[in-house]
Amino acid sequence: MIATRSVFICIAIWALAVPLSAQGRRVDPQSDPRRASVQDDDRLAVRAVGFASGQWFSASTTFNAVFDDAFGRFFGGGIEVIEGPAFLDVSVSRSSKTGQRAFLYNGQAYTLNIPLTATITPFEVSGGYRFRHGTSVVPYAGVGIGSYGYFETSSSDATDDVSERHVGFLVVGGAEFRLSRLVSVAADAQYTRIPGILGNAGLSKDAGENDLGGIAVRAKVIVGFGR
Repeated sequence: MIATRSVFICIAIWALAVPLSAQGRRVDPQSDPRRASVQDDDRLAVRAVGFASGQWFSASTTFNAVFDDAFGRFFGGGIEVIEGPAFLDVSVSRSSKTGQRAFLYNGQAYTLNIPLTATITPFEVSGGYRFRHGTSVVPYAGVGIGSYGYFETSSSDATDDVSERHVGFLVVGGAEFRLSRLVSVAADAQYTRIPGILGNAGLSKDAGENDLGGIAVRAKVIVGFGR
């Protein structure tokens, strides 16, 4: 229910920005061709997005102990819907890391030489505002919600495997650079908070860390008619 309401909130933010962007644009295209071209840029557009990102996890003690670093690489894709200055972005991605089980004793992490693999699968929906749309460089900012899966498997005992999915929240900001009418690239930074998956047992509980989120930087390739 929380996830459904939050998705509607993101869509509402996007929908409200559309009529606001339409105010003051009622002109005769024949009397001003330049204004007509701006109106063309305000039409609905759907574009395909592919991206790669690197994230510094907030649960640094847990990730450093288990995986030797608190950095993860994600690869994914999705679609982006834009109309005027408003955008709605839907994406899926995946990250996988291998390490070994560990425990904390007196604040010191010790490994157990038991291999494990952790996979994170985010499904995210965000909406926001594109500044200076219709130009070759377009800054943007938005907020959103996601459903984040965390799956952990180990060769030692299947009963120790973890399969969890929780709701998280995100804030994103960056800039898009149009290369042509059909192709753009973008770079942005995203902060994600995902409480509840970690911190229930084991090392993450001993470390007092319950947030699977963190700060990520992304590079995107966008295919579709730009605005």
